Amino acid sequence: MAQKIGIGWQDFEDVRQRNLFYVDKTAFIREWWESGDGVTLIARPRRFGKTLNMSMLEKFFSVRYAGRGDLFEGLRIWEEEKYRKIQGTYPVISLSFANVKERTYEAAVKDIGWILMNLYSDYGFLLDADVLNENEKQFFQSVKAGMDELTASKAIYQLSLYLYRYYGKKVIILLDEYDTPMQEAYVSGCWNQIVPFIRNLFNAAFKTNPYLERAVMTGITRVSKESIFSDLNNLEVVTVSSEKYADSFGFTEEEVFAALDEHGLSDRKQEVKHWYDGFTFGNKADIYNPWSIINYLDKKKLGAYWANTSSNSLVGNLIQGGSQGLKEDFETLLKGGTVTAEIDEQVVYHQLDEDEQAVWSLLLASGYLKVKALRSHAGESGKWGQEYELGLTNFEVLVMFQGMISRWFGRAAYGYNSFIKALLLGDVDAMNAYMNRVTAATFSYFDTASSPSGEEPERFYHGFVLGLMVDLSDRYVLTSNRESGFGRYDVMLEPRKAGYDGIILEFKVFQPRKEKGLEDAVEAALKQIEEKRYETALAEKGIPKERIRKYGFAFRGKEVLIGEG
Repeated sequence: MAQKIGIGWQDFEDVRQRNLFYVDKTAFIREWWESGDGVTLIARPRRFGKTLNMSMLEKFFSVRYAGRGDLFEGLRIWEEEKYRKIQGTYPVISLSFANVKERTYEAAVKDIGWILMNLYSDYGFLLDADVLNENEKQFFQSVKAGMDELTASKAIYQLSLYLYRYYGKKVIILLDEYDTPMQEAYVSGCWNQIVPFIRNLFNAAFKTNPYLERAVMTGITRVSKESIFSDLNNLEVVTVSSEKYADSFGFTEEEVFAALDEHGLSDRKQEVKHWYDGFTFGNKADIYNPWSIINYLDKKKLGAYWANTSSNSLVGNLIQGGSQGLKEDFETLLKGGTVTAEIDEQVVYHQLDEDEQAVWSLLLASGYLKVKALRSHAGESGKWGQEYELGLTNFEVLVMFQGMISRWFGRAAYGYNSFIKALLLGDVDAMNAYMNRVTAATFSYFDTASSPSGEEPERFYHGFVLGLMVDLSDRYVLTSNRESGFGRYDVMLEPRKAGYDGIILEFKVFQPRKEKGLEDAVEAALKQIEEKRYETALAEKGIPKERIRKYGFAFRGKEVLIGEG
């Protein structure tokens, strides 16, 4: 009989006691324990079983679960007598920063204070156990909502000491989603404020803690050591390129296909592979995200389950505000192509606005991109580095990005959709009316780095091109900034089948020193199309000259004028 599917269960005890669908990942316990690493940081995309695995570690090692071997019976770890003897023999401090998503520094620290206060409440019995002196009791009682930052930063360290005295054994610390506060701080603009507090908290808990046996931290990214892990020399970092624990998070193809067989879905394997395969960790390819697979087993239909579990706000902001080159690279990715970048798996958040390599690093760590090839090369300085060839992870991620791009124009949905209809019909007057509505509503949404007067529309234009690509992909192959004739056109729409015209779009920014008005800028755009013979690429595809339409777009701030050649 197939295991019952349960959506959203992240507590190991709940999953086992309810006999819910579970893929045995208990080999991770042995692999981690035998590694001997002092502090392990494991970076994996969201919804990859990090929280469930951390709950599994807690239930296995914690003295509070002594004698609970029933939770592990029938699983791989329970086959070894050595580990049956270890179960339930260590004091464990387990906490999660998953819900620390406040938009100000003060609120984030208060949130962490609440987490620490609740943690201390679980160990209230220590106050009556004759292991704390009066000063330590005062400290214990001072760990509460609204405590000062110094008290909060020392709370995990002090609790380690108290538990060591009580149990006579060093503690295991488990911290899930360690980087959530920092991601939110970056988005909210308080990164520089929160870093010193997090650094002090982590250094006390993981670096200078003589009562620490072992520790595991999980998160999505590997935040730079210089930011929060300064001088933490006992830190083992496991990223998506590491071979350690490669199949401990996420489902292997063998596990997915076995689950499909168990649930009577054997004939669906290839469509499931097309949608959800593509993740690679270390030397393990064909890894699937558990959230999508469990939802598919439950609902028995395809959908963007993993990609839609988050607002993806950080990713969206980085692409919207990205340069012309970044948006062009996304055009390539959306068409199934690849981009190359030098990747540093150590994400430096404050560089995301300045260094596009950092953006690619974040997208790789977050699971939106996969490594298709890896090459060593000599950089400009002569030092050898790693160059990554990156593509979208799978079809589910493609669907997510298409939806995100379509939503960018949500504030001007009527105007945008009407503009596309007018473009297809060749109605220039309607194109002008609707395009001006779109730019008025969405210009600043894309042009985040422009001057206040809005004289630099490139960021809007390339976001607009991505939108065209998504909404017209069934009828046109859209390319931009490619060579044709004697130059590089801005946008070309090549019809996928007979019955549609080929379309060329050229964009110009109004230049007051050269042009009297937008009409002159439109004429300059149309003249460039003719002189550079941009229609060559379409003509070579067999499209007759009379079926090639040419449009010049002139921008002056948020004002647009479109003319046809």
